[in-house]
Amino acid sequence: MKNFLIVFCLFTYSNVFSQELVIGDERLEPGIVFIFEGAVKDIVYPKSTNLAEEFTNVHIEARVNWDSNNIPQGTPSGGFIPYLNINATITNEITGQKTFVDLTPHINLIDNFHYARNISLPGKIDQQYSVIFNVNPPEKLKLSFHKDWNDSYSKKLFEPVSFEYKNIDFEEIANSSRR
Repeated sequence: MKNFLIVFCLFTYSNVFSQELVIGDERLEPGIVFIFEGAVKDIVYPKSTNLAEEFTNVHIEARVNWDSNNIPQGTPSGGFIPYLNINATITNEITGQKTFVDLTPHINLIDNFHYARNISLPGKIDQQYSVIFNVNPPEKLKLSFHKDWNDSYSKKLFEPVSFEYKNIDFEEIANSSRR
């Protein structure tokens, strides 16, 4: 019985803390993978720059990592891609109300490094939303490129890109809690 309780508690703990809504996934050359998610709201520090959990519906995320294959030589498979500028516009498909948010680097014990932000949805949690993620490469003074990278790829990691997803239902995630 004791072993059953331990397994049950671990299963419940891992399911509560790993619940995320995958909004979309994309891949850009040279092997950068984006996974866009709506995650369960959380307390994020510093509190002065993050929306308080009680005012949050969703923790919107972009996990950005190197792919596990077809990547540049010397690149760590699955490694985090730093210095990107990512923002999201969440639009209520019924009312047209919008929320715009810059995603900032976060770290936790589930996803490790990722870009994210707590948000309040621009409408009711049971309504449908469209989400546009705008992804920009590192700014000119944030990342320098060695000659070998430049010769093989370029002086940019990638060109700015937007990804749009429609009919997103955040209700289950918005009704979930980590505690």
